[in-house]
Amino acid sequence: MNLDSTLVISIATVVAALIAIAVFASLRKSGKTEQSLPTQVSAPKATGTATQGPSQPAVKPEALAVSDIALSEIAESEIPGTVESKQVPADVPESMEGRKLKLRERLGRSQGSLGQVFRQTFSGSTISDDAWQDLEDTLIMADLGVSAASGIVDTLKTAVKKSGASSASELHEIAKSELIKLVDGGFDRTLRTDRHPNRPAVVLTVGVNGTGKTTTTGKLARMLSAQDKDVLLGAADTFRAAAAEQLTTWGDRVGVPVVRGAEGSDPASVAFEAVTAGLEQEVDVVLIDTAGRLHTKQGLMDELGKVYRVAGKLGEVDEVLLVIDATTGQNGLTQAKVFGEVVPVTGVVLSKLDGTAKGGIIVAIQDSLGVPVKLVGLGEGPDDLAPFDAADFVSGLLS
Repeated sequence: MNLDSTLVISIATVVAALIAIAVFASLRKSGKTEQSLPTQVSAPKATGTATQGPSQPAVKPEALAVSDIALSEIAESEIPGTVESKQVPADVPESMEGRKLKLRERLGRSQGSLGQVFRQTFSGSTISDDAWQDLEDTLIMADLGVSAASGIVDTLKTAVKKSGASSASELHEIAKSELIKLVDGGFDRTLRTDRHPNRPAVVLTVGVNGTGKTTTTGKLARMLSAQDKDVLLGAADTFRAAAAEQLTTWGDRVGVPVVRGAEGSDPASVAFEAVTAGLEQEVDVVLIDTAGRLHTKQGLMDELGKVYRVAGKLGEVDEVLLVIDATTGQNGLTQAKVFGEVVPVTGVVLSKLDGTAKGGIIVAIQDSLGVPVKLVGLGEGPDDLAPFDAADFVSGLLS
């Protein structure tokens, strides 16, 4: 082998070695690259929660969204970070039983003198003439009037004499029973607010200025709504600027619609539109608040008669409720007589029967008009309106 052959072989060997080194180095680099590649992340299953971005920390399994867990299975105290608090009670209207209880309590506070005299009169086994006279005087001061008070005392005397009772408790119960009969009078106190087959019931509230007529209408709407009745209010008092706004406020508070006209518009047309809207909306009751008016103003009383007639064109007016301020005493009896001559009053609402009010006017009104007291207003609260019940009334008077 000559020198040239030896040189060629050496060069070939070096080239082969370099190629082998290059191939080896390339293989090592490829292996490192595969190891540095991240593992492919599978698409997350739909859970209803948003996927966190790369800058946010990973979510731990125990930090699941509350929406993924049935709320009924978690108590508030079990949720970290919550603060124990009292639930704010909803504005739920008073029940009928609650209203009656309130009536007894209010009467017991405001009519203490009558209850005291009644207990004194029937505190022994016999009743003196002076005791009977004191009872009659107290009844007169309670606004029963002279004739009604004298008649009640005569009735009680007869009942006690016939009973032959000898103990104070027996005399007291006999007298209480007779008084309930006198106050009840056998009247039907049903409030006719049930819907007719093809139209709503229509109720008018009437009375003089300042008796609380608009407030009573709003309270009545609240009471009927609590009985699951659909109510619509008609603001037919277009003379007093604040009347429509006041009734609208009650409508918003109770959640019932209000039909109102422009100030100074014809109240009869507003009443008609209210009844029409009640027919179209298929409500159960339409309550129409009329303008307060002095019973001595013949022109205004004639207009009230017109409101009544127009409101009844689409169906008979079911109730005409006369609102009387209980604090006016015997003057309320005069009001009742005049209004009864203009519109057919079907029931009386005795408002403001608290504080210094005297409940004896109830008996006087019923005896004079032959119309029952159906509702009594007990104060300024939204639920201070209660159906009148003779037994509850007498129990409150004598408590």
